[in-house]
Amino acid sequence: MQLKIERIYTKPADLGGYRLLVDRLWPRGISKVNAHLDDWVKAIGPSTELRQWFNHDVEKYPEFVLKYQAELDANPITADFVKRVAEQLKQTNVILLFGAKDEAHNQAVVLRDYLLKSGQLPV
Repeated sequence: MQLKIERIYTKPADLGGYRLLVDRLWPRGISKVNAHLDDWVKAIGPSTELRQWFNHDVEKYPEFVLKYQAELDANPITADFVKRVAEQLKQTNVILLFGAKDEAHNQAVVLRDYLLKSGQLPV
């Protein structure tokens, strides 16, 4: 099984897996029905302060990565989130959904890399 990331606005959506929205804010223009989510994990997204500081500025991305990883390390739900993703990956693909326009510089990319480096995902 694979750990994937996908922009929630992508059509057609990949519906063949466990779909997790990892943004703190609901994406504009997407209905909850059309999102086809299995869960919305608001608390795993970057803090409001970090999100506002980053403001999708590519020049700030390297520092954003470090700051968001530090937030993940300190976040009390991260360990459970990693376990949950690992359990789902034993059965199906897991798709981390995000709303940002930049598909290469966003929190889902950082989160995917964080999960892969955790050493807890099935091989």
